[in-house]
Amino acid sequence: MIEITLPWPPSINNYWRNWKGRTVLSVEGRKYREAVIQQIWMQGFVKRMDCLLKVTIEAHRPDNRKRDLDNLLKAVLDALQHADVFNDDSQIHDLRIYWAPDVGGMLKIKIEEKT
Repeated sequence: MIEITLPWPPSINNYWRNWKGRTVLSVEGRKYREAVIQQIWMQGFVKRMDCLLKVTIEAHRPDNRKRDLDNLLKAVLDALQHADVFNDDSQIHDLRIYWAPDVGGMLKIKIEEKT
């Protein structure tokens, strides 16, 4: 099991851009991926998980504005995969995301083998 604290992700509306008829990762999306990789290294994660996974995400809003909880998932899961925490997000067989009672602009993520 690993527990990781990550920065607040960009909005899914800002994560992708169209460029010459193609959908590409935005500058903001690339910066977020790099921030996730740095956090993974700083927090000491070293081994890629190759099993079925259970992922729990505690979302601490950056402020008290209304937000859609489901908009957080794509950027975070893609960044974790890109950071080599797991091979593919198809490994996730149990996924839970919920709002934390306090603000803080971060995500606390627990990833464990699904039993």
